[in-house]
Amino acid sequence: MTQLTITVEQRSGFSLVALGGELDRQTRPGLLRVFSRLLDEPTPRIVINTRELVFCDCHGMGMLISGQRRAEERGGAVRLIGVHGPLARLLTVTQLVDRFPPYASLAQAGTWPARG
Repeated sequence: MTQLTITVEQRSGFSLVALGGELDRQTRPGLLRVFSRLLDEPTPRIVINTRELVFCDCHGMGMLISGQRRAEERGGAVRLIGVHGPLARLLTVTQLVDRFPPYASLAQAGTWPARG
């Protein structure tokens, strides 16, 4: 059985979501619940730390894409840090690196232009 750990921390100007384990068809409902709450913010800004994520399949990638689209519709974004291994390969193979550019650090990913 696959497991996914999710921790959410509110930071100044964004939410930090740390994922660990496996993001796949079986575990995506957990991320969906988190996204449902965070994406209801007026301008959802979410940084996802994937450093502890050991696996991500197309279902997990679909969750990230869906979250990104919903965030963008509300003037926000989903950003990734700690991208490596299977997720890095999946982003490259699917040509989604432009949609999810890997940020080098939390400091870099957590900086947004001033809200207007």
